[in-house]
Amino acid sequence: MKWQGRRGSRNIEDRRRMSGGRAGGIGIGGLLAILAIGYFLGVDVTPMLSGGPGTGTSGGGGELTDADRRAGEFVSVTLADTEEIWAEIFSRELGQRYEPPTLVLFKAVTQSPCGGASGATGPFYCPLDRKAYLDTQFFTTLAQRLGAKGDFAAAYVVAHEIAHHVQNELGILGEANKIRQRSSEAQSNAISVRIELQADCFSGVWARHAGERFGSLDPGDVGEAMNAARQIGDDTLQRNAGQRPMPHTFTHGTSEQRQRWFAQGYESGSVAACDTFSTNAL
Repeated sequence: MKWQGRRGSRNIEDRRRMSGGRAGGIGIGGLLAILAIGYFLGVDVTPMLSGGPGTGTSGGGGELTDADRRAGEFVSVTLADTEEIWAEIFSRELGQRYEPPTLVLFKAVTQSPCGGASGATGPFYCPLDRKAYLDTQFFTTLAQRLGAKGDFAAAYVVAHEIAHHVQNELGILGEANKIRQRSSEAQSNAISVRIELQADCFSGVWARHAGERFGSLDPGDVGEAMNAARQIGDDTLQRNAGQRPMPHTFTHGTSEQRQRWFAQGYESGSVAACDTFSTNAL
């Protein structure tokens, strides 16, 4: 992905000097990998943390490392790309004005109106303050522990969270969450899968237009995103956690579904192709 030297976004709230932490026992990399699995599956990962020394976090910020600064610049450029692309799509395809979100960068822990953010939550979007939250250490987890390497795999993570903001802007996220609140757990999970697959599809739409508008995609970039979608499918994560896949617990979709909906968005380049709520063929 060609991102160095390009325009960054002003909609970055950098809290990384205000928070910090370290984990003992299994080590921060292993801990983040386990917690990421818990986040993507919505399952209790406590059994995976047992059998070793306890873990803990200590507060206190610190100077940003070169890797921190590079990750922040990368996220800023990717966010700027989403702003331009979605503003254009909203205007041309939807006849609406796009209001971009703020993206919060943090290290270890921070707070949001949707609850505390930490390695356990992973990247997420909070509709209450219209902000996406990201600890860039997750990129390391994605590459080293979950097997999804490459700049564009990381860009897919950012684009996916921004896609939830797109859903919020369109009124989709609010309506879907209202239905979830009055549904059974299984029904709520099924709606969550549709929300997440649509965000994957919107990510593909963004990728298609970003490549055309900025010439930023290198050969293999789409493959990196597709691999990331595969590695974080509910079934794959459950198998990697030593569990038998249990579809009624899925909250994000299978690897095949996540790849297919990203591909549908990328190939069509159209928001209209991402209606995961009206189809019976997820």
